Amino acid sequence: MWHIDPTSLRLFIAVCEEGSIARASEREFIAPSAVSKRMADIEAALGVPMLNRSKRGVTPTPAGQALLRHARQLMLSMEKLQGEIGEYAEGARGHVKVQANISSIMEFLPESLASFMMANEHIRVDVEERFSFDVVRGVLEGQADLGICRKTVSNGELEFIPYRHDHLALVVNERHPLAERNSVTLGETLDYEHIGHSAFATLNSFMHNTARELGRELRFRAHVPSFDAAYRLVQAGLAQTILPREAVSRYAPMFGLRVIPLTDTWARGEFVICVRDQEALSPSARRLLNHLLAEMPG
Repeated sequence: MWHIDPTSLRLFIAVCEEGSIARASEREFIAPSAVSKRMADIEAALGVPMLNRSKRGVTPTPAGQALLRHARQLMLSMEKLQGEIGEYAEGARGHVKVQANISSIMEFLPESLASFMMANEHIRVDVEERFSFDVVRGVLEGQADLGICRKTVSNGELEFIPYRHDHLALVVNERHPLAERNSVTLGETLDYEHIGHSAFATLNSFMHNTARELGRELRFRAHVPSFDAAYRLVQAGLAQTILPREAVSRYAPMFGLRVIPLTDTWARGEFVICVRDQEALSPSARRLLNHLLAEMPG
């Protein structure tokens, strides 16, 4: 029976996540030939192919997917063990993986992580941007210790902890006909073209449904992948857009934008923190979770 080798497990996880032995070797700072040999040794020891190899890269076989799932759990358990032992050393030590949606990263997460890491100098935090649906899947599959996503996707086997709120607003330039309004409904914006956001499938759905109920058409002039791109297009007068006001407010003066709160019922958004099991978190991940919750407004 194959004896579990933490290094081989770590490399196997890297190969599956990167989809390439070459990229995995760069990520883990080890020669590609050494990674390839480790993968061959795993397959020889277990007697079953773990990876499908092609010109486009590698993907796990069904057996490889099973190994990947257990390997992630084992590595998380080892990190938890290391963290618990590290609690006896000077200061807390550990490594926490976080997946978060773009809104949380733009609105508040960097500041919270900065204050956490300044107070816990031996804990490393890696943050990966994902869509909310992918955050839930990533935490469920063991790719992250904590996830931050929209409440609208909070279903399934995870624990979802109420976290923060944000509020959608219409963003226009200073020359827009609605620029002097103090508030607005989506219906009042439908005479003008919008800029859509590829990362906000839920928001797009709310907007389309509201327009349909009003018997109106929602017209998109363009779709963009980032907040910064939206700011620049609005600044140029191409169209208007809808974004969380918490994300836009700090940049509005820089781009000459007006931020007008939306009064529609769906304009108030909610964030949750998702974990597999709070009791099973490593000490470092638990410290971060407690820190995030302690920094919640109010």
